[in-house]
Amino acid sequence: METLARALRLNIQSYEVKEPDKIDGVFQSAKNYGAHAVLLGAGGFFGFHQRRIIDLAAKYRLPVMYSNTRYAEDGGLMAYAYDRLYQFRRAAEYVDKIFKGAKPGDLPVERPSKFEPVINLKAANQIGLSIPPNVLTRADRVIR
Repeated sequence: METLARALRLNIQSYEVKEPDKIDGVFQSAKNYGAHAVLLGAGGFFGFHQRRIIDLAAKYRLPVMYSNTRYAEDGGLMAYAYDRLYQFRRAAEYVDKIFKGAKPGDLPVERPSKFEPVINLKAANQIGLSIPPNVLTRADRVIR
């Protein structure tokens, strides 16, 4: 990500959060830094604090891109995540192959190949952000 940011002449400020009581401070720091957007990493820690994170993004009026569509469904601005339903189907196909005698070690490891962008217009309006029409047409789902 840093290589791409340099090529685009963008500045990145990284924050590591390992404790719940540090989440608020990170949003405050990002706002004070002058962040124009936030990219939230994946992980169970963030999922456990999802509501708080969404509320802080709105409080500080920071556009946040999440790595799980549940955030956008629950009031976050946008998500770009792998299609979970598709991945579950692929996993079922692997289970079927194993039950039919395939050795798990012989099956290739697959990375997600199908992603879905989701945009929540309610969240955009809440922070005073307008989403360009060409971005909306690229979204798999738009929450109104």
